[in-house]
Amino acid sequence: MSEPVQSFPEISPGPGVLRQVLADAPELMVVSFRFEAGAIGALHDHPHVQSTFVESGRYRFFLDDATFEVGPGDSFVIPSGARHGCECLEAGRLVDCFTPRRDDFL
Repeated sequence: MSEPVQSFPEISPGPGVLRQVLADAPELMVVSFRFEAGAIGALHDHPHVQSTFVESGRYRFFLDDATFEVGPGDSFVIPSGARHGCECLEAGRLVDCFTPRRDDFL
Protein backbone atom coordinates (compact mmCIF):
# COMPACT_ATOMS: atom_id res chain seq x y z
CA MET A 1 0.00 0.00 0.00
CA SER A 2 1.27 3.50 -0.82
CA GLU A 3 1.62 6.28 1.74
CA PRO A 4 -1.82 7.49 2.88
CA VAL A 5 -0.77 11.17 2.71
CA GLN A 6 1.18 12.38 -0.30
CA SER A 7 2.30 15.81 -1.43
CA PHE A 8 1.76 16.82 -5.05
CA PRO A 9 3.12 19.98 -6.72
CA GLU A 10 0.95 22.88 -7.85
CA ILE A 11 1.02 23.37 -11.62
CA SER A 12 -0.50 26.04 -13.84
CA PRO A 13 -2.63 24.51 -16.61
CA GLY A 14 -3.49 28.02 -17.88
CA PRO A 15 -3.22 31.72 -17.05
CA GLY A 16 -4.54 32.51 -13.58
CA VAL A 17 -5.20 28.85 -12.69
CA LEU A 18 -3.28 26.58 -10.29
CA ARG A 19 -4.03 22.87 -10.04
CA GLN A 20 -2.92 20.54 -7.25
CA VAL A 21 -3.78 16.89 -6.76
CA LEU A 22 -4.81 16.47 -3.12
CA ALA A 23 -5.31 12.69 -3.03
CA ASP A 24 -5.51 9.84 -5.49
CA ALA A 25 -6.21 6.17 -5.92
CA PRO A 26 -6.97 4.29 -9.14
CA GLU A 27 -10.71 4.61 -8.47
CA LEU A 28 -10.84 8.23 -7.25
CA MET A 29 -8.90 11.50 -7.34
CA VAL A 30 -9.38 14.78 -5.42
CA VAL A 31 -7.98 17.94 -7.04
CA SER A 32 -7.83 21.63 -6.01
CA PHE A 33 -8.16 24.36 -8.65
CA ARG A 34 -7.36 27.93 -7.59
CA PHE A 35 -8.61 30.63 -9.96
CA GLU A 36 -7.83 34.32 -10.23
CA ALA A 37 -10.76 36.55 -11.22
CA GLY A 38 -11.18 36.45 -15.00
CA ALA A 39 -9.33 33.15 -15.44
CA ILE A 40 -10.87 30.58 -17.78
CA GLY A 41 -11.22 26.84 -17.37
CA ALA A 42 -11.15 25.91 -21.07
CA LEU A 43 -14.03 23.91 -22.54
CA HIS A 44 -13.15 20.22 -22.55
CA ASP A 45 -14.56 16.76 -21.92
CA HIS A 46 -13.24 13.53 -20.45
CA PRO A 47 -14.53 10.02 -19.71
CA HIS A 48 -14.38 10.57 -15.93
CA VAL A 49 -17.40 11.47 -13.80
CA GLN A 50 -16.56 14.71 -11.97
CA SER A 51 -18.07 16.32 -8.90
CA THR A 52 -17.25 19.96 -8.19
CA PHE A 53 -17.48 21.72 -4.82
CA VAL A 54 -17.10 25.51 -4.69
CA GLU A 55 -15.00 26.25 -1.62
CA SER A 56 -14.70 29.96 -2.43
CA GLY A 57 -15.16 32.43 -5.28
CA ARG A 58 -17.86 32.76 -7.90
CA TYR A 59 -17.93 31.00 -11.28
CA ARG A 60 -19.96 30.82 -14.48
CA PHE A 61 -20.05 27.21 -15.69
CA PHE A 62 -20.82 25.89 -19.12
CA LEU A 63 -22.08 22.29 -19.18
CA ASP A 64 -23.19 21.00 -22.57
CA ASP A 65 -26.00 23.46 -23.50
CA ALA A 66 -26.50 24.84 -19.96
CA THR A 67 -24.91 27.93 -18.38
CA PHE A 68 -25.17 28.59 -14.64
CA GLU A 69 -23.43 30.48 -11.83
CA VAL A 70 -22.17 28.94 -8.60
CA GLY A 71 -20.69 30.28 -5.37
CA PRO A 72 -19.37 29.08 -2.00
CA GLY A 73 -21.01 25.89 -0.78
CA ASP A 74 -22.49 24.93 -4.16
CA SER A 75 -21.72 21.55 -5.71
CA PHE A 76 -22.74 19.64 -8.83
CA VAL A 77 -21.86 16.60 -10.93
CA ILE A 78 -20.49 16.59 -14.47
CA PRO A 79 -21.37 13.36 -16.28
CA SER A 80 -18.83 11.33 -18.22
CA GLY A 81 -18.26 12.81 -21.68
CA ALA A 82 -20.07 16.12 -21.01
CA ARG A 83 -18.39 19.19 -22.53
CA HIS A 84 -17.73 21.76 -19.78
CA GLY A 85 -15.64 24.71 -18.69
CA CYS A 86 -15.88 27.82 -16.53
CA GLU A 87 -15.12 31.48 -16.15
CA CYS A 88 -14.01 32.75 -12.74
CA LEU A 89 -16.05 35.81 -11.73
CA GLU A 90 -14.49 36.21 -8.24
CA ALA A 91 -11.18 34.61 -7.25
CA GLY A 92 -11.47 31.36 -5.33
CA ARG A 93 -10.99 27.63 -5.17
CA LEU A 94 -12.85 24.62 -6.56
CA VAL A 95 -12.37 21.09 -5.23
CA ASP A 96 -13.06 18.42 -7.85
CA CYS A 97 -13.36 14.67 -7.47
CA PHE A 98 -12.87 12.39 -10.47
CA THR A 99 -13.74 8.75 -10.88
CA PRO A 100 -11.73 6.95 -12.02
CA ARG A 101 -8.48 8.83 -11.36
CA ARG A 102 -7.23 11.34 -13.98
CA ASP A 103 -3.90 9.76 -14.82
CA ASP A 104 -3.12 12.78 -17.04
CA PHE A 105 -2.89 14.89 -13.85
CA LEU A 106 -0.08 12.75 -12.37
